[in-house]
Amino acid sequence: MGITSISTLQTDASLAERYEFVRATTDALRAPLSPEDCVVQSMTDCSPTKWHLAHTTWFFEEFVLSGAGRGARFDERFAYLFNSYYTQIGDRRPRHSRGLMTRPSLESVLEYRSHVDERMLDLLSSDRLSEEAARITGIGLQHEQQHQELLLTDIRHALWCGAACECYDESDRHELAEVAERSWIEFEAGLLWIGCDGPDFCYDNEQPAHKVFLKPFALDSHPVTCGQYLEFMADDGYGREHLWLDEGAAAVRAEGWEAPMYWVGEGDDWRISTMHGERGVDPNEPVTNLSFFEAEAYARWAGARLPTEAEWEAACLRDLERAAVSWREVVTTAHMLERGHFHPTMPSLGPGRLAGMFGGVWEWTRSGYDPYPGYAAEPGALGEYNGKFMSGQYVLRGGSCATPADHIRPTYRNFFHPTKRWQFSGLRLAKDTA
Repeated sequence: MGITSISTLQTDASLAERYEFVRATTDALRAPLSPEDCVVQSMTDCSPTKWHLAHTTWFFEEFVLSGAGRGARFDERFAYLFNSYYTQIGDRRPRHSRGLMTRPSLESVLEYRSHVDERMLDLLSSDRLSEEAARITGIGLQHEQQHQELLLTDIRHALWCGAACECYDESDRHELAEVAERSWIEFEAGLLWIGCDGPDFCYDNEQPAHKVFLKPFALDSHPVTCGQYLEFMADDGYGREHLWLDEGAAAVRAEGWEAPMYWVGEGDDWRISTMHGERGVDPNEPVTNLSFFEAEAYARWAGARLPTEAEWEAACLRDLERAAVSWREVVTTAHMLERGHFHPTMPSLGPGRLAGMFGGVWEWTRSGYDPYPGYAAEPGALGEYNGKFMSGQYVLRGGSCATPADHIRPTYRNFFHPTKRWQFSGLRLAKDTA
């Protein structure tokens, strides 16, 4: 894919260098796609690649360049076409109709990106760059990295829905996963800090850091595998309604779920559609593309449960402390976007360690996406970025094979509605030990 990890630049890269890297990464992710690929919206949850390219550009034009007085807008119409949900900015195109925008063309959107890039780099190299403009630029880079992952998962869904079922990257990158030596890793009770108060970047929904009391618990050393999930399916897991939350059972009936998303087949013969083509399901790799309801039902069937997000974060930090390594070291070697292999593999860190806490699959937790005690949203329109979605969603932790490594951290809180499963979402089991 021609993507280089930004981790080597983290300590000494200028803001302009970081900006150029993130924007170039998005362009590299778009490169394998045709103009026709870039306009498709396969369901309301997804957005066309062209829209992702334009929206991330609009963010810099709206929140950085406009405030700094750096020239006229590229096209006044774009404020309506490519605003997502910032109601304080103005009206916006309904989400479900983004795929109807055959115009502006992809070529025009790429010109828009070049136009904004030129002005952004001019500003970032200026001695008149304000501290606030630099701060918002940093948020914009994190925002674009979120959209890099969404671009990949959205185009995967679009190509899967197409009659040709073509893949994103035709290179054969699959190697059969090794059997993981699994164990329960136990953690003591205690009053622990979770959340983030800096000094490194974090979103407002990760703040403020606060104490939580945790009872003794244990986490599985590895995410649940496809082979384990096949056992659940073979035991009529989808048909045994008592295993499911009521809303989950309703979703099974309404959507006709009988396997994870992107699986086709029956009995012992299941195949999976990946970003790199269709192949047989590898029983030893992490199961992915599960809804919260599927993850929760599997955990109940297995005689366990999903961890809370506080347990996940505390276990992650304790595991790193026990191994005397930093999370940054682990992230730079994890299976994430920079490797260009957009399907999870099963990592191995040796006995007594939590493998796959970063990259691979997002892990569903049992925690609703709620504000932390003392939470305060970002002031102004940027306050709509996270806080307005704290209703009816569940938290996922850890990042996926499509998440930029420079974008993730132990305190990161991803969130989706419990029926959604087009992301690289899986699970890790937890249990009480007292």
